[in-house]
Amino acid sequence: MPTSSKELDFNKNEDANKLLLSKLNYNFNQVALGGGKKKIEKLHAQGKMTARERIEFLLDDNAPQVEIGSFAGDGMYKEYGGCPSAGCVVVIGYVSGKQCIVIANDATVKAGAWFPITAKKNLRAQEISIENNLPIIYLVDSAGVFLPLQDEVFPDKEHFGRMFRNNAIMSSKGIVQISAIMGSCVAGGAYLPIMSDEAMIVDKTGSIFLAGSYLVKAAIGEETDNETLGGATTHCEVSGVTDYKCLDDKDCLTRIRNIVDKIGDYTPAGFNRAKPQKPALDENEIFGILPASREKPYDVRDIIKRIVDNSEFEEYKELYGKTIVTGLARIEGWSVGIVANQRIMVKSKKGEMQFGGVIYSDSADKAARFIMNCNQKKIPLVFLQDVTGFMVGSRSEHGGIIKDGAKMVNAMSNSVVPKFTIIMGNSYGAGNYAMCGKAYDPRLIAAWPSSQLAVMGGAQAAKVLLQIEVATLKAKGEKITPEKEAEILKTMTDRYNSQTSPYYAASRLWVDNVINPLDTRKWISMGIEAANHKPITERYNVGVIQT
Repeated sequence: MPTSSKELDFNKNEDANKLLLSKLNYNFNQVALGGGKKKIEKLHAQGKMTARERIEFLLDDNAPQVEIGSFAGDGMYKEYGGCPSAGCVVVIGYVSGKQCIVIANDATVKAGAWFPITAKKNLRAQEISIENNLPIIYLVDSAGVFLPLQDEVFPDKEHFGRMFRNNAIMSSKGIVQISAIMGSCVAGGAYLPIMSDEAMIVDKTGSIFLAGSYLVKAAIGEETDNETLGGATTHCEVSGVTDYKCLDDKDCLTRIRNIVDKIGDYTPAGFNRAKPQKPALDENEIFGILPASREKPYDVRDIIKRIVDNSEFEEYKELYGKTIVTGLARIEGWSVGIVANQRIMVKSKKGEMQFGGVIYSDSADKAARFIMNCNQKKIPLVFLQDVTGFMVGSRSEHGGIIKDGAKMVNAMSNSVVPKFTIIMGNSYGAGNYAMCGKAYDPRLIAAWPSSQLAVMGGAQAAKVLLQIEVATLKAKGEKITPEKEAEILKTMTDRYNSQTSPYYAASRLWVDNVINPLDTRKWISMGIEAANHKPITERYNVGVIQT
């Protein structure tokens, strides 16, 4: 527990962080409604379950799960009424005791139509499946591409068609794919379930065809109806396109559970795991330790010891490169190597004061060496981000900060063990890169509600933007009063700060989700379990590193 001298700060921090958590819960409850209560009632009247109800029925009771992209699309496409959770739900969970990833179209959101962010989210789910050899289950109920935005969904490499390419690649790699047609499945989207290993269809509510009855009449003049054209009877008894005819949603989902139950075991990667233990220190104290202010220092070891098993942390190079903390621990029994930013004023080896949250040459050197060691020992890496970037200034430049930073980025980029990233606080500039940001292929990346992602902090960025705007206006002959300058600064600051929000990042899938800090252990543990499905076949090679 906090000492009496720190109790006030602890309580202020706790209040601020728990308010952020309340906002997270509220925001999730909003997007979880999808298209809203009326659309849900309409779906139920058709005898169908919602996307979330389908996933809940399919997954094992009382088993852990993590949702990917809850806030994808949040605040986007307002001119079209929005696209909550990108119009689909993606969850990593357990089906008949086997870890799987499930994608379910949300028919309450524009009839499950595909927006650009829908394609990005589905491709992220397939990426997780491919990276981890994880079985994937598609619960299809979609009207196809959202036509007003077809130019942003259809033709490019990372658009809709990439899904079907991935279907083929995944099949060739032996990754199990099971599809259920539980509603509409039209046009190009019809290829997704049929390129899976097995496909089932729900009688009367499921349909699949390249063109619906109206388009068929327009194209070739044939009179038909959707059920005759592509219903369950047609595809199970006439065309042979689908493999199983199901009575209703529950029958369909039960069949999937029965099929997954028969899947053979996987060859593990062999990551070390002992019996899981809870942290010896109270996890809830994280809320009081993490400062409400982004400038106040704290010792990241206090956070680490409330995340790792039995609060045991074997620190590597404790007395060197102190603005990054590195060491070995266990999370839910899994052996992990932790690389964490230290937001505290510390003395360097030479006795100089170093600013916390900044990466110095010695810290980068230490982190690079530690990452190499973890690759040699086959230990997954966990990055805990609270970083403002690399140190700048003549002393740092003369000391070779670019070279040492490149060494760390190189060691991290070429890592062959799985990497997991948790953004706790700041994630600015090249610090985001060096600490395994989204561009560096972490298996999972999550943000706490207290996080911010940007090129630089809001205050600094707003001042730079202000200088540019003022210079532009003066060049046009406008007179800038102090009041006008203050107004411009506020506008710049508000706009920039809105873009640094973790929800802004999550809406664009720069992070996989915004999570409760107390779910961090679950995210990392399930991520390593998923990674354990795929043996490491590459040799660790960092290429050219200047020393």
